[in-house]
Amino acid sequence: MGTPRRLLLGGLAIVALVAAAESPRNDFRFSILGDRTGDAQTGVYEQVWREIDGEHPDFVVNVGDSIQGGNDSTVASEWLALRQLWSRYRYPLYLTPGNHDIWSRASLAMYYNQTGQQRFYSFNYQNAHFMVLDNSQSPDLSDSLPDDQMQFLERDLEQNRDRDPKFIFFHKPLWLIPVKFQNSQFPFHQLIKKFGVGYVVSGHGHQYVHERLDGVTYIEAPSSGGKLKGHGFDQGWFYGHVAVTVKGSHVEIVVKEVGPPLAQGRVITAALRSMEAPVP
Repeated sequence: MGTPRRLLLGGLAIVALVAAAESPRNDFRFSILGDRTGDAQTGVYEQVWREIDGEHPDFVVNVGDSIQGGNDSTVASEWLALRQLWSRYRYPLYLTPGNHDIWSRASLAMYYNQTGQQRFYSFNYQNAHFMVLDNSQSPDLSDSLPDDQMQFLERDLEQNRDRDPKFIFFHKPLWLIPVKFQNSQFPFHQLIKKFGVGYVVSGHGHQYVHERLDGVTYIEAPSSGGKLKGHGFDQGWFYGHVAVTVKGSHVEIVVKEVGPPLAQGRVITAALRSMEAPVP
């Protein structure tokens, strides 16, 4: 009587292994939050979080500027208020440091203390790889990362060269000017191109920007609460977040404007640069 049971279990194990081999190594969704601050607008960040919660992502990544900052005496209370908001949601949250988050030694120590995260780090999700870097203190027009970040990036990419896809996050879009002019010679781009990075996401400008260079997609996330510096949805001036779906090596990026009462809930499919009506 024992032998048929062992055969049955063995057969089920083989079926499970075959099914696992045939299923995509990646099948997940995550959300990207833009800047909350830089003159935070009342109620925007809270609505963005409610809309993200309705999509049930596997995790959330932000692009920096979580607190208004600039004052060492109030930094602890600012982080505490924000953590109380975050505690309403149960998604893993990966933070990118922005210039409003870190501006002094005291603010750096508080960043570590309040977030429990490092300035720069990496993590894997299924077969995808994510890198978070810190250029919060770099000049706005710099087209390179600090030396320690470039060294970390090269080591990390070497160690994870077989993972796919790869995403990089940092606050200030150092790539903006060279990529707009299709100049591929800046060191950061040369390095990530060598290791097959597909996606680079930044913030800081409070404007949605999407560019491609040598097969790399560069995105500046729209504001998730920081004051808009210009006007016009078609020009990227709107409040929202980014929804990313990863299946196998295929990545779908959808940029979502906040819905009523703050805005119209319009949608941009980044890969196609097409604008669609709000989904009912």
